[in-house]
Amino acid sequence: MFDGYDSCSEDTSSSSSSDESEEEVAPLPSSLPIIKNNGQVYTYPDGKSGMATCEMCGMVGVRDAFYSKTKRFCSVSCSRSYSSNSKKASILARLQGKPPTKKAKILQKQPLVAKLAAYAQYQATLQNQAKTKAAVPVEGFSWGNYINSNSFTAAPVTCFKHAPMGTCWGDIAEGVRVEVPNTDCSLPTKVFWIAGIVKLAGYNALLRYEGFENDSSLDFWCNICGSDIHPVGWCATSGKPLVPPRTIQHKYTNWKAFLVKRLTGAKTLPPDFSQKVSESMQYPFKTSMRVEVVDKTHLCRTRVAVVDSVVGGRLRLVYEESEDKTDDFWCHMYSPLIHHIGWSRSIGHRFKRSDITKKQDGHFDAPPHLFMKVKEVDAAGEWFKEGMKLEAIDPLNLSAICVATIRKVLADGYLMIGIDGSEAADGSDWFCYHATSPSIFPVGFCEINMIELTPPRGYAKLPFKWFDYLRETDSIAAPVKLFNKEVPNHGFHVGMKLEAVDLMEPRLVCVATVTRIIHRLLRIHFDGWEDEYDQWVDCESPDLYPVGWCQLTGYQLQPPAPQSSRDSQSSSSKQKKKAKSQQYKGHKKMTSLQLKEELLDGEEYSFLQGTSDQESNGSASYYIKQEP
Repeated sequence: MFDGYDSCSEDTSSSSSSDESEEEVAPLPSSLPIIKNNGQVYTYPDGKSGMATCEMCGMVGVRDAFYSKTKRFCSVSCSRSYSSNSKKASILARLQGKPPTKKAKILQKQPLVAKLAAYAQYQATLQNQAKTKAAVPVEGFSWGNYINSNSFTAAPVTCFKHAPMGTCWGDIAEGVRVEVPNTDCSLPTKVFWIAGIVKLAGYNALLRYEGFENDSSLDFWCNICGSDIHPVGWCATSGKPLVPPRTIQHKYTNWKAFLVKRLTGAKTLPPDFSQKVSESMQYPFKTSMRVEVVDKTHLCRTRVAVVDSVVGGRLRLVYEESEDKTDDFWCHMYSPLIHHIGWSRSIGHRFKRSDITKKQDGHFDAPPHLFMKVKEVDAAGEWFKEGMKLEAIDPLNLSAICVATIRKVLADGYLMIGIDGSEAADGSDWFCYHATSPSIFPVGFCEINMIELTPPRGYAKLPFKWFDYLRETDSIAAPVKLFNKEVPNHGFHVGMKLEAVDLMEPRLVCVATVTRIIHRLLRIHFDGWEDEYDQWVDCESPDLYPVGWCQLTGYQLQPPAPQSSRDSQSSSSKQKKKAKSQQYKGHKKMTSLQLKEELLDGEEYSFLQGTSDQESNGSASYYIKQEP
């Protein structure tokens, strides 16, 4: 099973050192592969047999870990390369009229070994210098340090079905063993050792080398989906050497028995884990595809845009009329803001026709099946009507849920929504939501769930009461039964860390925290920024990602604002942030804080405040009946 490793016929229980830990291996989920003791040695074992030097590459290591019974080579590849070189030497000798000798097989063996030994010493010196330099603080953000220093928890990968491995993460958990590069080693070549997962934070895992027991001095964070992380047994099948870390090299007298005991019955990654990671990072959208996307200058309409780049499933779209390719828009490929060419016409949505009458060379329409499908609805019976009132997340101020009105009913269940009291005269800031959208709510949703409802701008009768407002505006509330009441078992909890898109500046992915959970609705706080920049986001939003997503996909992560900035954020910095965050360039809206100051003019103002958030995944008391 593990080609390249010695066979082990001795009784492992009697071969272990008296120093070995008797700690039992913790039970782990059963869906991961179990490491079995089938007579194979898992790793670099017995140090008592002495050291050996590979006759092909000159690598020095523990003799028992070397390939073949003669222990002449460190790996299968070296053995094969040596054999090939021997044949060449033999042919050369015969051509020269000389009989082949054993000396002809290993040319300049001693000088090579001497050079490699000197090189190993040089590498050890460099590593010691590197460790000294690493102790000096450097600028930059590290999820591992951030989580360790604050004892944070991160949302598990399984919460993000749209992210790589989101649907096939399996039971990867603490205690799973993997093979990783051994950085505590002075050998000139890359070697590996076995480590166990101590803590998981999204894609990132805190690992501890096998044999360190409770010693965390060499623990390290890495992305579990990285190219250097392998299931136990990978080194054997790949001909890679496993070497114990230098710090604990002499801790045990029988590494073979120790590792057989520690690994038997433990769990490791599936053999095809790296293949699954690669497959989950293949995206159907390609550059030069044409799509319809919301016009960021007029929310009520769409425009044609071309896919300029794809990063981790996120698309940089350049509006087709942008000659210098600077007029762009970022969104995920599963975003409800993008559609296939012809979508606007099919449902009656406003559309800005392009001045470009002919497709540019190489551009082609994205196939309709690539786009996220919405749930089919039955609009034949009781349905939404123009003028009905509801509550909706303000697309221009995502920290607020506002009083809103249905301005137009489109085909296929789509609705045009306007925010009461702040609509543009021409309706350019109406926004398209589907009837099943988790961003629209029935009248009374905020009250029953103790969320502050933003009243219409200029409305003076406070505190706001829906019954009075409906009577004053001669309006009716949209029927509760028409709204989406499904609440998935999402797995999020208050306090969990994640990486989230700043939807007011959607090219930015930031360090963020879940601060409230209302059924399927999450309140996302951007670490280091004030609460007024928080955003309400659905639990299944494609704009939320696990910790480590940016590192995995190569996307730039925005770190939290520095502590100094948090302690003394001036009004100028706030204005800068607001100007930066205004993604849509349509009708500007005031924040809830500015709205309060204008309406109250110093008087007391308060909404119902909840004593606790609904963190359950069930529907619970989702809506309230409005009484007169």
